[in-house]
Amino acid sequence: MGKCNGRCTLVGFCCLQLVAALERQIFDFLGYQWVPILANFLHIMAVILGIFGTIQYRSRYLILYALWLVLWVGWNAFIICFYLEVGHLSQDRDFIMTFNTSLHRSWWMENGPGCLVIPVMNSNLALEDHHVITVTGCLLDYQYIEVVSSAMQIFLALFGFVYACYVSKVFMEEEDSFDFIGGFDSYGYQAPQKMSHLQLQPLYTSG
Repeated sequence: MGKCNGRCTLVGFCCLQLVAALERQIFDFLGYQWVPILANFLHIMAVILGIFGTIQYRSRYLILYALWLVLWVGWNAFIICFYLEVGHLSQDRDFIMTFNTSLHRSWWMENGPGCLVIPVMNSNLALEDHHVITVTGCLLDYQYIEVVSSAMQIFLALFGFVYACYVSKVFMEEEDSFDFIGGFDSYGYQAPQKMSHLQLQPLYTSG
């Protein structure tokens, strides 16, 4: 029952991670955030691998899933530092999220709760194929929405990492205690011996 509980809990956390990653992927697509889109895609593949490894008792897949979660936590920590402009990071200067190919920002910048977008006409600051806007009235700035999203990803990843290590350890212990080649011998199993074939002879009786 303990093993089942660990496996079921891990599958549950993987499903939550999958839903959160898909939700994040949608908004990153809407904001043309190419680097997060790539990272989200890899994360979705890793989570699916973790679910498959849990259901199919594959400890190696769970180890790969756990290793990816370490990278995923690091990536989300970087996103938090980026949007909070920790150190020398600057959103106005560094366009890392778009591979420096465009000036697009987070989708939440213009579509956050309560945000009012006002276009600035005939602005000298507008580049080619871009327009200048002012955003006011936001109940929560887009930076903090991105920070909360990344913090939730880290929270789910930490729990997933702990349960992945636990379940993979259980799987490896079971593999060590039972040899699939000679496993029956270790439990005193003996194959049934072949029964000797008796040749039947006709029986004659005298009348």
